[in-house]
Amino acid sequence: MSEPIVAIVGRPNVGKSTLFNRFIGYRKAIVDDQPGVTRDRNYGQVEWAGQSFNLIDTGGYLPASHEKMEQAVLEQVDLAIQEADLVLLVCDAHTGPTDIDELMAERLLKAKNECLLIVNKVDNEQYDSETGTFYKLGLGRPFAISANSGRASGDVLDTIIKRIKKYQYRDSSKDIIKLAVVGRENAGKSSLVNQLLSEERSIVTEIPGTTRDSIDSLLKFNKQSYMLIDTAGLKKKSRIKENVLFYSNLRTLRSIDRADVVIYMVDMKQGL
Repeated sequence: MSEPIVAIVGRPNVGKSTLFNRFIGYRKAIVDDQPGVTRDRNYGQVEWAGQSFNLIDTGGYLPASHEKMEQAVLEQVDLAIQEADLVLLVCDAHTGPTDIDELMAERLLKAKNECLLIVNKVDNEQYDSETGTFYKLGLGRPFAISANSGRASGDVLDTIIKRIKKYQYRDSSKDIIKLAVVGRENAGKSSLVNQLLSEERSIVTEIPGTTRDSIDSLLKFNKQSYMLIDTAGLKKKSRIKENVLFYSNLRTLRSIDRADVVIYMVDMKQGL
């Protein structure tokens, strides 16, 4: 039996990663004011009211973009939607429903996913009245919350638990061997993980720095369970100038700490 999967989707900079961190209880996903920080699907586990489920954070949905990276993000969002038992569409109360929100809602309605509509950044009662405009998306009652402060986030979690009770749960294995795949940028770490998993679990492009968060994936081989941890490319401290790159490096180092085995990948063309 498997635990239910809940996916968080929406356009860039509506607070998806902040909500993800709020629900799992710690800062796993990178949060920054710069749009497009989250790219891969990022997984975490949530425990609430005696129940647990897997939560997926996704990159910002930009359907009209022809950029190679943003097209890859779109593919990852679609994979998360296909994988999820319940989808949370996150919107921004300050902007109201946008064209992209409407396209995302249409995408979910066509896919017949079970959904909750989350209107984020409702930090006080001033914005409560604005949430009514989101009924036009056709996804039912909008939940007005603040992922940043936690306002009404418990109400959303209560509703999630009610919705996913019909799905099966499984006891998590304590015998999982954790394998962290580390190395410099563009050394082929994500390609190796995808090959082992036989699926496009992580975004793979020729652009250095594609993976920014550490991504966990479960692999079973010869009756043994392994947790494959795909990490961001390591950089020398002197080259880390952006906050996002700093936190990426920090998460890679934390992944090394929690791993039982570390696979260090080297590109023969780059050398050591």
